[in-house]
Amino acid sequence: MGGTMDGMKQQRRGNTRQRIQDVALELFAEQGYEKTSLREIAERLDVTKAALYYHFKTKEEILVSLFEDLTRPIRELIDWGGRQPPTLETKQELVRRYSEALAGAAPLYRFMQENQATVRELRIGETFKERMQGLRDIMIDPKAELVDQVRYVSAIFTLHAGMFLLQDLDGDAEDKRKAVLEVAADLVTQAHEGSRRAQESS
Repeated sequence: MGGTMDGMKQQRRGNTRQRIQDVALELFAEQGYEKTSLREIAERLDVTKAALYYHFKTKEEILVSLFEDLTRPIRELIDWGGRQPPTLETKQELVRRYSEALAGAAPLYRFMQENQATVRELRIGETFKERMQGLRDIMIDPKAELVDQVRYVSAIFTLHAGMFLLQDLDGDAEDKRKAVLEVAADLVTQAHEGSRRAQESS
């Protein structure tokens, strides 16, 4: 019996933590990271500052934890990709899963794009760059010609660009995500076929 109660408590605590993160990100987006105080975050959540403090001591902690939580799927994806054979199927699956991970983290990426100074200061940018390089390294076929390596990398950028540049276009978000994914998947297919041809002719 004890086990389930503890489990419930863990989950609830997890949800409070998530609510704090979500509300903080909303406020950061509305009025800027610098201008947002912990007190305002607590007020919007309708909790005391002490209750907020139980989870996070500073707004930096909130942002770093958000970043960690939302980029964990990328880290897991890189680990997964590293264990798979470098087939076209693997690369298509990487692009598909990355597209989903991005959709889940879209508000954070928007924040990162609009607040690059803060992101640099908190060294989040460094970690993000490392994650991106990790993803690139398992996507790219080192034996492929440069033009195909560019296609592999462009597949990743297509997903990023789609997230930022299409957000204010008319249309259903999920339809847009699928259209962007289709273009990224095409690039991966072209790159893979190109590198296969290069190997056959060498």
